[in-house]
This record gives sequence, C-alpha cells and structure tokens, in this order.
Amino acid sequence: MMTSATARSESRFSDLFSMSGATGPLIGLILLCVFLSFATDSFLTTRNLLNVMDQVTVLGIMAVGMTFVILIGGIDLAVGSVLALAMMVMGYLSNVAGYPLELAIVMALVVAAATGAASGLLITLFNVPAFIATLAMMSIARGLANMITDGQQIVGFPGWFSMLAFIRHGGFLTFTVAAMLVVFAMGWFFLRYTSGGRSLYAIGGNPEVARLAGINVSFMTVGVYVVSGLLAGLGGIVLAMRLDSVQPTAGFTYELDTIAAVVIGGTSLSGGQGGIVGTIIGVLIIGVLRNGLNLLGVSPFTQAVVIGVVIALAVAAEAFKKR
Repeated sequence: MMTSATARSESRFSDLFSMSGATGPLIGLILLCVFLSFATDSFLTTRNLLNVMDQVTVLGIMAVGMTFVILIGGIDLAVGSVLALAMMVMGYLSNVAGYPLELAIVMALVVAAATGAASGLLITLFNVPAFIATLAMMSIARGLANMITDGQQIVGFPGWFSMLAFIRHGGFLTFTVAAMLVVFAMGWFFLRYTSGGRSLYAIGGNPEVARLAGINVSFMTVGVYVVSGLLAGLGGIVLAMRLDSVQPTAGFTYELDTIAAVVIGGTSLSGGQGGIVGTIIGVLIIGVLRNGLNLLGVSPFTQAVVIGVVIALAVAAEAFKKR
C-alpha cells in the first residue's frame, strides 16, 4: 500500500514534468534511445553517450536563455550571431590585443549581454516586434564579428583553456558539460522557486494582466534578453574551448537549433507554458537524434530533413493539445 509520503513524492515528481509539458518529449526520447540501441551496437556505449553530452553543451547552454525568451512570448533570432561575436571579441582581445585570456572572456560576455540589452530595449522602448528587433541584431552582431578580423579566424589559445573541454574529471565530467549542468540547474531553480520565474509565466500568459498585477514587464523583458545574449556568449566561449579557434562564421543556424530544442521540449511559442525540464529533454532529443543518424550513416542533408520533420511534429502536437 502506498504511504502518504510516497504519494506526495510521486506527486511532486509528476508535477515537475507536467508543469514543463515534458511528459510527451520524455516518452519520445526514451523510444528514440530504445530504437537506436537496437539499430546500432555502438549507441549505448559509455564513450558514445559521453560524446553526446559533449556535443550538446553549446546548444544546452543557449537553450536555457531561449526558454526564458519564449516563455514571455518572445523570440531571439540573434543568438547564433551573438555567439560568433563573443568568440571573436575574446579571440581578438587575447591573441591580437594581448589582454589576459580571463579578461578577454569577461569582456566577451559583457558584449554578448549588451547585444541582448539592445534587443530588449528596442522591443520595450520602441515597440519593435521581437522578431524584427532580434533579426536586426542578428545581422549587426554577425557583421561586427566579421569586422573584428576582416572575416579571418583566430587559432591557438593557452593549453589550459582548450583542455577544459577534453579533460574528464572522474572519467566522465568535463568542465564544459559541468558548465551546462550548472546553467540548467540555475535556470530550473529560477523558474520554479523565485518570484522572477513566476513573473515570466505571467508575462507570457498575458503581459497586460501581469503589468496590472504589479510586474515590471519592460524590466523583466529586457532582463530576459540580456540573459539570452549572455548565455549565447557563454556558448561561444565553450565552443572556442572545443575548437581551439574562433571564426566569425561560427554559430550559423544555431538560433534555429536552439528554438527547436525549446519547442520540442514542450515550451509553447505563444508563451506562458514550458520550462527547463522540457528544454533539457529537447536538447537531448536533438543530440541523440543527430548522433544516431550519424551512427546509421545518414547523410547531413537527410538529417536536416528528419530534424525539420521532428520540429513540425512537435509544433503540431502543441496545437493539437491546445484544441
């Protein structure tokens, strides 16, 4: 017979997923893993699973910021370009201007956050639609990234920097994966246990009602885009660790992958519904799907089609659920 404590524990676990709309995506992830475990012998190996985690670090970090943006009913098309801009700022300051790499990283993150602030101010002060404001910032950030070195890449960073992406502590955890997990944990805690997190859901549900309830909608909106830009910059730093180089073409189409991960995870594009748990599952679905398709020898062109179909099905499922 189930005790009351067990019932409460299971109820909290169930609420965690139902609030995030993550039950369906979780089932999809499990079925995908089961299929790939039978379709290929190497999928369930420790080495491959660790490889999947390494590959989704940048996407996972950026997806947390995008979750916040979509929860308030917004969109951020600039994250891929901001990632490239942060990488180029860090590379230029450290390898060309001669600043310490640690300071260059901080300055790169400041620049990334500033792009988010600019997008947020365009949206709140000038009532520019989020799609247009971030589309403009996408072009500006990509142009600035190319202007810094006239479109040239910068190669070679201190050994300790690159090793952060490859040295596994305890045989499993790299610094980059740990950074992603910390971002996940902070995002989940913020949405679930703080008034600011509840405010994001309220704004996504109805911004006017949220304003009448005393929520500073403009301030929260700008803050959300600042966080999105900051995490895109952090994603750029992590990508630079993995590549040991920076280039202005980095992050191309990353904004689409990031939005896809959030939507597949059950966060509503109309705002007010979703959460970090669903986003984590969405990130893993994309990472596992790409990894499995690679193991099966599927061409990159076909992979794009498959992922597009998955996104379409996720959006269709959301619309069906609303009806």
